[in-house]
Amino acid sequence: MKTNTMNRGFRLAVGTVTLLFAGIIYAWSILKAPLGEEFGWTAADLAFNFTLTMCFFCIGGLISGLMAKKTQPGFRLLISAIMVFLGFFISSRISGESIIPLYLSYGVLSGLGIGIVYNTVISATNAWFPDKKGICSGVLLMGFGFSTLILGKIAGTMLISPNIGWRTTYLLVGIAIGVVILVSAFLIKLPPKDAVFPEPKKIKSKNTDNNSTRAIDYTALQMILRPSFWMLFIFFILFAAVGSTAISFAKDFCISLGVTESFAVTMVGILAVFNGLGRLCSGAIFDNLGLRKTQFATSAVVILATALSLIAVLSGSMALGLIGISLCGFSYGFSPTVSTAFAAAFYGPKNFALNLSILNLILIPASFTATLAGSFVTSTGSYVSTFVMLFAFSIAGLILNIFIKKP
Repeated sequence: MKTNTMNRGFRLAVGTVTLLFAGIIYAWSILKAPLGEEFGWTAADLAFNFTLTMCFFCIGGLISGLMAKKTQPGFRLLISAIMVFLGFFISSRISGESIIPLYLSYGVLSGLGIGIVYNTVISATNAWFPDKKGICSGVLLMGFGFSTLILGKIAGTMLISPNIGWRTTYLLVGIAIGVVILVSAFLIKLPPKDAVFPEPKKIKSKNTDNNSTRAIDYTALQMILRPSFWMLFIFFILFAAVGSTAISFAKDFCISLGVTESFAVTMVGILAVFNGLGRLCSGAIFDNLGLRKTQFATSAVVILATALSLIAVLSGSMALGLIGISLCGFSYGFSPTVSTAFAAAFYGPKNFALNLSILNLILIPASFTATLAGSFVTSTGSYVSTFVMLFAFSIAGLILNIFIKKP
């Protein structure tokens, strides 16, 4: 059975729109503002909710991976639609007497639901693009990354509107995400077993083993017992930590360089654009240049980003700082796309959903780096220590990359 390109394009479009709505959890910096003002919760209290959300996001992905062989994507999406809606609905009704209901609703319920959506959509949609894993992942994750820029801005406008307010905003956001995921549950399906797709592009390289399109399927246990997995796992922790940390203080960093607060806010939006472009560009690099060259391109981008940012801090150069932080956003876009493409290329398509969910657990330790960086800035009043640490992470990642090879 020949599967036509138009059919595949439609499924990619559905997956991208679904992740665009699901990515709203990354707009927590916007959604949290009225809660602190109304209930007096501290920045640390609200920051912990985001950390909790990311932890349960990873757990949700793991649950989806474990369910992948026994359930259809539609069933998992249906369950997640209910969870995400309930998470936002309960959040919209909290009294403020305790922050625990917020943690349980937004952090646990919505985090789990979005994690299931993320893993399900990526694994099901990627199955239609064995010849273009990088581009497919890049487009999907660009939608996920652009959510803060597009939906976050809409939600931010609704939050400050006297006719809407934060409670109605949370409710409407929950309804919108729930409906989109519910519709996608009927549209996102795995390809039939007899589907025939174009062959992946063959990459010419002396290292034919590492760039081979030959797929060997590894179970989750076989994967985690291989040294290549742990080197890849540590590499992506270091890599994701650089991007997520830089983005977390992007606004304040820009202000420290001497730009106005309004322009600093604009830079946060520009970073979202660079993040999305990084996801798309890294996918194209993977598809056209292969595994090995993508590994070193990834390291090159993150080293350049952290080096320029560090030089900017030491020299007080606003121009270099803005370029450096923009490249940090661009490099962060590489992380989810490259890790998704590598999970399939290294360990095969058969157990991809579960293997990807295990690799995505990198987000848990990576999410705590921003807290460490914040303590550096608080204690020293400078970003020097922070960027020294991030530059060291990027160099350590390059060293690891030298030894990471396809099993």
